[in-house]
Amino acid sequence: MTVNPDKPTIPQVRDRFAAYLAKNPVWGSLHIVLSDQNIDDGCVRFCIDQALAEGDEEGMHLGGILLRMSRTQRLKLSMLL
Repeated sequence: MTVNPDKPTIPQVRDRFAAYLAKNPVWGSLHIVLSDQNIDDGCVRFCIDQALAEGDEEGMHLGGILLRMSRTQRLKLSMLL
């Protein structure tokens, strides 16, 4: 089995997402993906645009991470935290 180095695993990013959630109890700019579980790429891109408009640098970075993750990973991450 080949592992894609560009695709982060949940254990690699969990703490960073948890820290963001602690500062943004309803997931801030990432709300529609991680709270409402709209996990498609278009929704993630919308969140990145929202983060950019709001000056939410961490939200932009986390959105970029979400884009590199699979839809299944996004869903699992939203249910873990």
